[in-house]
Amino acid sequence: MPIIQSVERALQILDLFNEQATELKITDISKLMGLSKSTLHSLLKTLQLHGYIDQNPENGKYRLGMKLVERGHFVVGSIDIRQKAKGWLTELSQRTGQTTHLGILDGREGVYIEKIEGKLAAIAYSRIGRRLPVHATAIGKVLIAWLGEAELNTLLEGYQYTTYTPSTLASREALMTALTQTREQGYALDSEENEQGVRCVAVPVWNHESRVIAALSLSTLTSRVDDAELANFREELQQAGLALSRALGYAGS
Repeated sequence: MPIIQSVERALQILDLFNEQATELKITDISKLMGLSKSTLHSLLKTLQLHGYIDQNPENGKYRLGMKLVERGHFVVGSIDIRQKAKGWLTELSQRTGQTTHLGILDGREGVYIEKIEGKLAAIAYSRIGRRLPVHATAIGKVLIAWLGEAELNTLLEGYQYTTYTPSTLASREALMTALTQTREQGYALDSEENEQGVRCVAVPVWNHESRVIAALSLSTLTSRVDDAELANFREELQQAGLALSRALGYAGS
């Protein structure tokens, strides 16, 4: 597999920082890397632009940026919640025969971080690590429904409402209506909005600060599950979501 030299060098720069070297001058980095200052300058500026490197305004030295802290929390948090959620997802999938998921928000998209395949509903679209549109999925709607007004406006500014099926929500107005409904009823539905022949229901996962940090979903094949059965599945999913939330310190109901 070919190695991209610029990417390798950027990662090597990040690896130079540790507990003994929290800040480094460009001359220090140049010596350690064996690269000229001119070559390093463009690499450092790129890392700085994306928040992975910061420059101390007082002494001009470089240090690791806050983006790494954000990503670190993202990884640690997702691992912890994934471990806690897997039991409920597995039990629910085995009991219902449907496919269950755990998803989290990353930027403007959701990400599947766990999936339990159901015996009666094999869902080809979803897989762990796959990103999903927030406007066209039940998980996505749940993940953004309880965001603050300013945060939600920022997320939706310039958002592209890609159409996946005839049922996809294709405008901000339609999405905002769906988000209001999600908050009022405590769950979101996706009626063939992302994949034809598949319906999903999703519920929030709350943390100890009463913030939505993830969503659980259950996916069914439209041809096999009617509205009444889907409502029963939704109630079971809500129970699992509340149990997981309580395990994470949530005190609400």
